[in-house]
Amino acid sequence: MLCRMTGWAVRGIGMGLINAVVRLLLGAAVSMWPLSGSALRWVAYALVILVIVVWAGIDGVRDRRNHPDPDDGQDLTMVWLKAAVVAGLLAGLLSWIIDFFVDFSLGQNGLIFELTSGAAFTILTIFVVASIAVFVGRLIVNRDAKKKLATSDADRAHDRELVNAGSAQRAEASRDTRSQAEPTRSEPTRSEPTRSEPQWAAEHGEADTEVFSAVDADGKPRLDKRGNRHGTADGS
Repeated sequence: MLCRMTGWAVRGIGMGLINAVVRLLLGAAVSMWPLSGSALRWVAYALVILVIVVWAGIDGVRDRRNHPDPDDGQDLTMVWLKAAVVAGLLAGLLSWIIDFFVDFSLGQNGLIFELTSGAAFTILTIFVVASIAVFVGRLIVNRDAKKKLATSDADRAHDRELVNAGSAQRAEASRDTRSQAEPTRSEPTRSEPTRSEPQWAAEHGEADTEVFSAVDADGKPRLDKRGNRHGTADGS
């Protein structure tokens, strides 16, 4: 709680002092160059806005980096609203007090005006500009985070492609090694058995062949029922 209070209190006091100092410098410049009063007022106003933009923008960037999840971030809207109220009241009070001690005028406004209308303008300026600056700061961090995430995803995808390519090459090399290590198996050639036909000598082509009659075991010619020898039709 003390840390949160210190946050808006420091910003409120700081912006109140900055507004008072800018008004003091503006009064001195207008007293020296009265014809350029309008331009000098715009320059002073732009200077205050620049300080708010830088301070609130840094808050937005730091908060988003510390809390990437928007739900966990700090409520900077309320911080800068409280700071704007403190800065508006403090700037009006200091400007009214300083006006008593300087030779030039800071606006010749009374205390009631400084704490009401003058403070309201200061509060509105600080709160609106700070809210926009916080939003832009967070947006910048989100864009950077998305770019880093996209780059990281691309790098991981490239690494996966390299790993897959290396695995494919190793698998192919392993298959080649196994195919070279296995002995070549050739199917045995089946040759039809050659059938050797009996070769007769040319001179035996016209040789006479004689059929011998059957004989018994004791060497005698075997006779059939008619009394003829076996192997001849006429018994000879």
